[in-house]
Amino acid sequence: MSKPIVTIYTDGGCDPNPGRGGWAAVIQIEGKTTELSGCETQSTNNRMELTAAIQALKSLKEPATVTLFTDSTYLQKGITEWMPGWLRKNWRGSNGPVLNVDLWKELLEAEKPHEVTWKWVKGHSANRFNARADALVHKARNN
Repeated sequence: MSKPIVTIYTDGGCDPNPGRGGWAAVIQIEGKTTELSGCETQSTNNRMELTAAIQALKSLKEPATVTLFTDSTYLQKGITEWMPGWLRKNWRGSNGPVLNVDLWKELLEAEKPHEVTWKWVKGHSANRFNARADALVHKARNN
């Protein structure tokens, strides 16, 4: 049996940063779209971006082939480029300890059962799924 093909668009943000934050994901599985969102009273943009990806991946009921789109270069580069060095250096980066280690570790666990391709998409660039995730972030943050 083949793995389901899943496309996810995530977004997160705070206003002010740090401040009240929201995260969201638009998940497409074989023609069906699901939306997730949530908020935290005190967070940062980066923590909300990570939380969106974690919650989206954790929501999948079975191992899947996932393409995850994010407008966060922090998230996309962190998981695809910087992570190997962080792990080699025991969660240290070029400027000292890696921030948000708790969420990076949670993201690695959430990613494990899946084959994930991480893609960056330009924010606010008329991509309807990224725009929907952004709208869900604002709604979650303001409720």
